Amino acid sequence: MIRVLIVDDSLFIRTILRDLLKDCQDIEVIGTAVNGIDALAKIADLKPDVITLDIEMPRMGGLEVLEALRERGSGPKVIVLSTLTSRHADMTHRALRLGADDFMLKPRDVPNVRGIERELIQKIRNLVALPTVVRTPAARRSEADAVVLIGSSAGGPPMLDALLSALPPDLPAAVVVTQHMPEGFTASLAERLNRVSPLPVKETENGEILQTGSVVVSKAGHHTVVSGILAGAGRAHGRVVHSNAPPLHAVRPAVDTTFASAARVFGPRTVSVILSGMGSDGGEGTLAVKAAGGTTMVCAEEDCLVYGMARSALARNCVDRVVPLAHLAREIAQAVSRL
Repeated sequence: MIRVLIVDDSLFIRTILRDLLKDCQDIEVIGTAVNGIDALAKIADLKPDVITLDIEMPRMGGLEVLEALRERGSGPKVIVLSTLTSRHADMTHRALRLGADDFMLKPRDVPNVRGIERELIQKIRNLVALPTVVRTPAARRSEADAVVLIGSSAGGPPMLDALLSALPPDLPAAVVVTQHMPEGFTASLAERLNRVSPLPVKETENGEILQTGSVVVSKAGHHTVVSGILAGAGRAHGRVVHSNAPPLHAVRPAVDTTFASAARVFGPRTVSVILSGMGSDGGEGTLAVKAAGGTTMVCAEEDCLVYGMARSALARNCVDRVVPLAHLAREIAQAVSRL
């Protein structure tokens, strides 16, 4: 049984989170706290496995709680709940550097609260099940001549935890993750994924060259365009270009933009995967990968919170395989090995 303490000064949030978790057979809410002082006392008394932690609270906020836990040297796993503001984006990144293990965007109203239930439960389970990676000395990286593209949106972050934690550390391809997320939060997502993946993970930087055995997460607010660099033996390498072109499907970065541009560079040495997500982004991009001779996959519907993006690709008859989440890392590694 995973023991959870909810820390938030909002009675509405405390009530909703407790309600969302009450029917989980493997999760028990053992208490709630209304501020940081209350939280530290209850952490010492109740010894939870996981806490959900608000950032801004009266008397003592979430960042001060994290500093106190770091001084103690041990404590529960921490999921920070953040609002959709640039100020909170900076505070969330700081919270991760202070020791928080993961973060979620706080819902703004009741309908949105209900939508986070599955993501919250998956994140709590992932925190307990997935070990923090102690990475061995970095393997020699080189300019990649093959690429794995991953696109996701609503429900995607906990699936990325599971997928990236299972990839082999010597994957002979670069990995580009495009996750729909508000500006300011993809650096925190990359930092979280870097802790659970055997491959190094970072947010994209304009102009960087894609490297084998490395993962980049598309920086929110820009499209990640992959441009080609000529190499020997008829192969190409890829360079990240941040584009400020208008949003596509009302999002920036758009999965279609990344997939289509990377397919033009890497051609048949491209593997694409669509995870959970609402809307149609990813459909045209998957079609572009297939047209370039690449390998295309979507995650099985039962593992996705919403299936709009995968369904958009399936409707174009361009998907090679529908794969359960638990098998995706293996399927990706096998597809790359055949390139």
